[in-house]
Amino acid sequence: MRLAALLAALRPALPLVLGLSLGCSLSLLRASWSQGGGEELCLGAAGRAELRSGVRHEAAEAGPGPGHEDFRPRIVPYYRDPNKPYKKVLRTRYIQTELGFHERLFVAVLTSRATLNTLAVAVNKTIAHHFSRLLYFTGLRSAKVPHGMVLVAHGDERPIWLMYETMYYIHQHFGSDYDWFYIMQDDTYTQAEQVKALVTHLSINQDVYLGRAEEFIGGDEQARYCHGGFGYLLSRSLLLKLHPHLDSCRNEILSVRPDEWLGRCIIDFLGITCVSQLQGQYYHTYELAKNADPEKEEEEEFQAAIAVHPVSDMSLMYRLHKHFSRIQLERAYQEIQELQMQIRNLTSLTPAGEASLTWPVGINSPFLPKSRFEVISWDYFTEQHLFSCLDGSPKCELSGASKADVSDIIESALEQLNSRYQPLLRFSKRQLLNGYRRFDPTRGMEYTLDLLLEAVTQKGHSHVLVKRVSLVRPLSKVEIIPMPYVTEATRVQLVLPLTVQDLDFVSNFLDMYAMNTLDTHDNALLTLLFIYHPYDAQRVSQVDVFAGVKAMVGELEKRYAEVKIPWISVKTEVPSQVKLMDIVSKKHPVDTLFFLASVWTEINMEFLNRCRMNTISNWQVFFPVHFQEFNPALVYRSEQTASSSTDFLKDGHFDRHSFAEACFYNSDYMTARTKLAADILDRDEVLESMEVFDVFLHYSGLHLFRAVEPGLVQKYALRSCNPRLSEELYHRCVLSNLEGLASRSHLAMALFEQEQANST
Repeated sequence: MRLAALLAALRPALPLVLGLSLGCSLSLLRASWSQGGGEELCLGAAGRAELRSGVRHEAAEAGPGPGHEDFRPRIVPYYRDPNKPYKKVLRTRYIQTELGFHERLFVAVLTSRATLNTLAVAVNKTIAHHFSRLLYFTGLRSAKVPHGMVLVAHGDERPIWLMYETMYYIHQHFGSDYDWFYIMQDDTYTQAEQVKALVTHLSINQDVYLGRAEEFIGGDEQARYCHGGFGYLLSRSLLLKLHPHLDSCRNEILSVRPDEWLGRCIIDFLGITCVSQLQGQYYHTYELAKNADPEKEEEEEFQAAIAVHPVSDMSLMYRLHKHFSRIQLERAYQEIQELQMQIRNLTSLTPAGEASLTWPVGINSPFLPKSRFEVISWDYFTEQHLFSCLDGSPKCELSGASKADVSDIIESALEQLNSRYQPLLRFSKRQLLNGYRRFDPTRGMEYTLDLLLEAVTQKGHSHVLVKRVSLVRPLSKVEIIPMPYVTEATRVQLVLPLTVQDLDFVSNFLDMYAMNTLDTHDNALLTLLFIYHPYDAQRVSQVDVFAGVKAMVGELEKRYAEVKIPWISVKTEVPSQVKLMDIVSKKHPVDTLFFLASVWTEINMEFLNRCRMNTISNWQVFFPVHFQEFNPALVYRSEQTASSSTDFLKDGHFDRHSFAEACFYNSDYMTARTKLAADILDRDEVLESMEVFDVFLHYSGLHLFRAVEPGLVQKYALRSCNPRLSEELYHRCVLSNLEGLASRSHLAMALFEQEQANST
């Protein structure tokens, strides 16, 4: 009875016990099989087959071959010599540089004394903007470089010597930076986009010598060279293998033509011949007849050509570029129409049906606001005036880029109407009645136009009508602009102008500067600019208004013995930013990187690094938009003050009216300032209406990079606006103070509480 009762109690758990026992047994059995002998290797199916047959290749044990080192990950062990002092490693912020990635394509153009200022200039104007790196090589000595071109002069005009020096120069300076090298002559028209598309479809792990294959005169029929007139493509691996043999080729191979010399060198020492087709990609070329007209060339071979040769003059080069650009544009429009048709066909099969189809087809649907604060407003305009001005005025004259934009969109509307209704009707514009536009960040600029048109029929009858049209200028393909390389090791020279009104905030600025730069040994120096009012300057021997600041500076120099903080005293009633910068600029070297700061700026290493990276000598200046915290008395009122971590959505805003902070090189400022001086002709009162931003905007050809900077946070403070400055600068200061009080919701709540208190 007891045994039966025990079995009855264990019966529900019996399947669980049996399952656990069976699972443990199978796992132990599998482990014994997988472990096997202690010296067996883990091989795939091919390896097991070789062992069974008694054959074991050496390649099974050897590592990857020399041709595969770029594709196999290698672990470099870290070793630190205990006998050497530790040095902080400066790492780049570019992943591409750190991982050793290569750029895609390098282009070299061979030119001469007779064609440098003609055909070479035409080549530069037609294809230079398509390639990230394009260099011109010539044998001239001290050649005058045309504008916008980078020229390498070897000093010897012999064709073979020029080719040798060019190949040697390319390997020495760019051999480790690019995957493909395209070499062409300046009497060749090349479709740049076709060349770029060609290299994207070729494998970089092969020795490639691609172009128009030609036979050597009296040579082997199997050996061919690439005709230089039609350009040719070399892979990086081939260039690296060819470099050790260039000197031997120069001494041993005799030839008249440089392309034959290079082809013979590649064949003799590498055993590689020129091909016109590789990996399913064809290098199409076309030989242009004398006095040929590109508009009348209708051969399929001409339409598909990547390179056309020979081009006799500049006008022919531009005509070829116009012809092939029109072909590419027609292909793009045809592809757009096909894609739109496919979208229409597929939309009918979706759950929403054709109702989900937006206009224009293929463009993102309009932005749908989730609240009234996200509604994108429309700007009203006519052909003469704009009724939404940057300075806040209700009406301003339509000029500059806005006027060109309106004219272009009206012409596009008429062109689209005529293409749709011709030959039945032909429209001509009489007047723009109403115009509306807005920028939708999800799709582009949208327009709505009310046009007064005159419609003419085929029989000559005319009729005036009003028609509303809608247009979209979609956002185009995002393009990465090539920028010069910069590092984070550059020294930053901070410049801090101080007035009497800023004395209450100097202590916090110096504390943040000491904590974030001096304690961390950041490569940043500080220069103070004391701005004395004429009345205070007369009494400086009795009472110095900046004596407290100078005492703080003395304490910092005692605490950090290796640090010196110089100051400059200036006497003026109108502290113009440009005049102050003129004084500082003369006291520093031309390669100084300035950071023009304000007393409310909280210096930190994160922003200083971005200042270094975003400021490029002779290329770009950086004007950050700092984050301005709101007035805590209005934002928090009786609540507890916010923590140190700023909430960008509630605690402040990016102050777009302030241009007090700027990063730029002294050489760039001096260049722009020289142009300004020649323009104003010693009228110093003009400088009072300008800031450093205006100097770079109007008198330099540099990129002005203005972006929001979350690392540059300023506490709330009521700025003192100097009425002696220009009206525009004073207006900016007032707007900055007003918008920096609080958000609309906080201001509304403060007014509501005030009305509630008054009513009770």
